[in-house]
Amino acid sequence: MTTYIFFDEALQMFVNAFLGSIFLLITLSGIGLAVVESVEKTNIRSTSPKQFR
Repeated sequence: MTTYIFFDEALQMFVNAFLGSIFLLITLSGIGLAVVESVEKTNIRSTSPKQFR
């Protein structure tokens, strides 16, 4: 038995996948920016041994 996917259904699947990936990318970039901003606000910096001479 052969099953067919009609063009409009396939196009709708691609559109949904595209919009979902955009939403995921925007969400993850917002979380990443919030993490970077919180690290900058706490002013945590790695100390190298050269600073203690």
